[in-house]
Amino acid sequence: MEKSCLQKIARYGLGAFLMVAGIGHLTFARKEFQAQVPDWVPLSKDDTVLYSGFAEIALGGALLLARGKQRATVGKIAALFFVAVFPGNIAQYKEHRDGFGLDSDGKRFARLFFQPILILWALKSTSKRK
Repeated sequence: MEKSCLQKIARYGLGAFLMVAGIGHLTFARKEFQAQVPDWVPLSKDDTVLYSGFAEIALGGALLLARGKQRATVGKIAALFFVAVFPGNIAQYKEHRDGFGLDSDGKRFARLFFQPILILWALKSTSKRK
């Protein structure tokens, strides 16, 4: 059983957020997401954005549909995904790449502090009752 209605809302919110972001990777925000792909990634920027979009859609759906013991596992996988894509946010800052209105070093730097929030959101919204 979930801790509270708030936890359920948080989990559904994150699931919906990931699905919309994933759809954005495949369609309307595809170019913007390419700004976050580091040059050292061995795939083309477009392929990387497409694959990460598919992963986000799958994770978002899993967060929405996971039941019981599956929730915590899906939350950990989502948290690991946010860890895995963090180098892209760092690259966007270090390489001074504009994207999503992040058109200054200050804005790009501030964005870095949101990744830990996403990690915690994934973990807390799916954690088991204690």
